[in-house]
Amino acid sequence: MRHLIITYLILAGLITFSSCSNKQYQVLFEQKNAQSDSSLKKNRLTDSLSDKNSPAFTYYRIRPQDILQVRNLQNSKYIVDDQPAVLNTTSGGNSSQGQTYQVDQNGLVALPVIGRIPVGGLTRAEAEKTIEDLYRAKLLKDPIIEVTITNLKVTILGEVKAPGNFPLIKDKTTLVELIGAAGGLTDKANEKNIKIVHGTDRNAKVTEINLNEINSIYDPNSVLRNGDIIYVAQNKRAVRNDNLQNFSLLVQPILLVFNALLIIFTFSRR
Repeated sequence: MRHLIITYLILAGLITFSSCSNKQYQVLFEQKNAQSDSSLKKNRLTDSLSDKNSPAFTYYRIRPQDILQVRNLQNSKYIVDDQPAVLNTTSGGNSSQGQTYQVDQNGLVALPVIGRIPVGGLTRAEAEKTIEDLYRAKLLKDPIIEVTITNLKVTILGEVKAPGNFPLIKDKTTLVELIGAAGGLTDKANEKNIKIVHGTDRNAKVTEINLNEINSIYDPNSVLRNGDIIYVAQNKRAVRNDNLQNFSLLVQPILLVFNALLIIFTFSRR
């Protein structure tokens, strides 16, 4: 009887301790081997030059059905159909959100005054220059055209504080920037193996990024592209804690029944 009670107490203690979770601390951007700044820059340059088709050398090119936001930073009324300006209380001046225009199947976008402009296959910067030159030649004195492709987005899932869809507003958005926009990693995140799924067809490519290493900041594969899916899995400690908690939830009712039977048996012996 004494051995039975001791065994029961040991089992109950193990389950109690297993239900307690341990806080996981990530170690990001650690420099494994001592290297000077010049050495890091040299390695980064060498890696980038080794692949001319890497995202470090490519910009997104406008496609049919893309939605462009076009603004003339000098005088927005020529681009937004004379819509009233919206007061921006943070800057103390007037500003306007640019009108949006969709690229048709032929790669053309219809803009006020200058008509249909071929932008298909151009980068955002090339489209800005093309539109700016045409407005300068036909209407405006010194236009400063800003073009934003508003329909580009990526999806981040898993162990980040704010998972979801995020727009790619600027060129060459990196994984680190996206994680920052998503509120950072949770305590359960596996920072050593973050997966980026490029492409949405059968030829999808999976890239693994290790944020534990400082060189991950300069990795060309961490540059995000439209439609990418980023998944941050749980680390081993979090998985182990979850398994232990699930086991404790399963065993605790059995222990309660065993405890009741033990009490009944003890009183029956008196």
